Amino acid sequence: MIITCFALVAIAFLLWWVPYVGLKNIHPALPFILALCLAVLVAFGLGGALTLIFTILWGKNLFINQKARGVVIRFLFPLLIVLGKLFGMNKDEVRRSFIAVNNRLVLSEAKKVRPEKLLILLPHCLQFHECVVRITGNIENCKSCGKCKIKDLVALSKKYRVSISVATGGTLARRIVVETRPEMIIGVACERDLTSGIQDTYPIPVYGILNKRPFGPCFDTDVDLSLVEEGLIAFLKNEDHKPKSLSPSRPQ
Repeated sequence: MIITCFALVAIAFLLWWVPYVGLKNIHPALPFILALCLAVLVAFGLGGALTLIFTILWGKNLFINQKARGVVIRFLFPLLIVLGKLFGMNKDEVRRSFIAVNNRLVLSEAKKVRPEKLLILLPHCLQFHECVVRITGNIENCKSCGKCKIKDLVALSKKYRVSISVATGGTLARRIVVETRPEMIIGVACERDLTSGIQDTYPIPVYGILNKRPFGPCFDTDVDLSLVEEGLIAFLKNEDHKPKSLSPSRPQ
């Protein structure tokens, strides 16, 4: 986040300095006017960044939280990806940072919804690979054999009376969101799918939880059930507990 802010300041300075000589030849006041405009843009950007940082650190429900989340999703994250490539940073590390920041912003909004307006969205890879039961259309088809966490996740959804669905990819996930029209989503997936899902569903808030991959990506993955339940408690009305962890968890 700090690197991004410095990068924006550096870019603004270059945009002013490079044409400085040419603009002065056109009119003596043009360099000053350009500098003033860029100073306003930099002040606006830094002010927004500081507000974002304070929101993350304090966890307070500031009045621009949703707009701050939109700035992170639409502008800062793509810029972070570019900077990550330039500095040789691992793309998944950048994505994990983005998910963690997004989660803090979503939590700071302090949005509470009715159970029927909350959706748990799961990846198909959580299902045991030898299971022949089709659960993408209806997760209630699960036979509760206990060989994967689907059984426990269904039990959680019934306990808190929330919707739960399994998606095989981004297209199906988007269709599920359109059909169910949730006001809050708790999403479980890998770094890539979570970041794309958070971006695709904005402005609907998504609380992201990274899956665990003991056997590699997209194969018999796992999830920390306590993180899912903490998310449910945090965002459901009539639940007054705070989640213990703001981290999306790291894959194992």
